[in-house]
Amino acid sequence: MKHIIYIVLQCTWGLLQSLLGVIVYLLHIRDRHFRFHGAVVTEWKARSSVSLGMFVFVTKEPYFHEKLKNTHSMKELSSRLLVHEYGHTIQSLILGPLYLIIMGIPSTLWGFLPYFNRMRKDKNISYFSFFTEKWANRLGEKVTGEVSMENLIIE
Repeated sequence: MKHIIYIVLQCTWGLLQSLLGVIVYLLHIRDRHFRFHGAVVTEWKARSSVSLGMFVFVTKEPYFHEKLKNTHSMKELSSRLLVHEYGHTIQSLILGPLYLIIMGIPSTLWGFLPYFNRMRKDKNISYFSFFTEKWANRLGEKVTGEVSMENLIIE
């Protein structure tokens, strides 16, 4: 029943990001798909992951695996990343049409602007310490009962 409520809310309150998610899903229709707590998950070849409404797109091979392979297995990192991205879908449920403005834009800038990449590297700051990412970790862990990315330093 809670998966049905999740889907209905993502298709109404989270309509904008779910529509974007459908478009990206259709562009990657040949990739592997599965369900995770009501979300539609696609494993794609991109080096990063993203959540759009009820659609989660996770990288097949996290780019940071090489840096963490001595402490975390690929399977563990992929599982943690999925919990983190699922946390973003919960943010979508909470924020609805404001999700892309409040979470999407700041998260994208934090992740991709060279200035922030250099700052995180120079100051040894975790990507997951930013408010959008930290909140996604907490929500993903609370809802799934599984471990998320915490404050792993991946740069």
